Amino acid sequence: MDQIFAPWRIEWVERDADPIDGCPFCVLPEREDAREARVVARSERNYVLLNNAPYNPGHAMVIPDEHREDPTGLDDATLLDHAKLKAATLAALRRDMDPDGVNTGQNLGGDAAGGSIDHLHTHVVPRWSGDTNFMPVTGETKVIVEAIERTYDHLHAGFAADENAVDPGDAEAGDAVELDFDI
Repeated sequence: MDQIFAPWRIEWVERDADPIDGCPFCVLPEREDAREARVVARSERNYVLLNNAPYNPGHAMVIPDEHREDPTGLDDATLLDHAKLKAATLAALRRDMDPDGVNTGQNLGGDAAGGSIDHLHTHVVPRWSGDTNFMPVTGETKVIVEAIERTYDHLHAGFAADENAVDPGDAEAGDAVELDFDI
């Protein structure tokens, strides 16, 4: 058996149980401590949440506040706000993490589409040349090279520098960056 030494993961293993009653994408943005909930930025109708099981460092999701399974049920203002927050997420990633590329997408249709949560969300995954290496191919193991807490700091700083940031928040105090797109 192959082993990978990742001592920072012990915090995740030893964490207190976090029972979420209902949809996690409805519950997490309501928590008082945005950092602990992994909510890094908010706009009027959507928010950005770091993926708890990232494909790469910086893997974030843009999520509407309103629980819908796909975009067809959202009003125009929410859709426009979602698109603008996705663009701001791309800019924040580029500003503070400097990826070589980015994948974005939605898994619509539950298990059949690879989705496990029926609340609409758009994945934003930064990519670097060479980030797919021999580990996933030969070892069936994906190595994530950055702790999620450090990723939070990177993205928080990237969003705080956005021209649409109306409140940069305090990352250490658990405040998300507030953005206003004047829609």
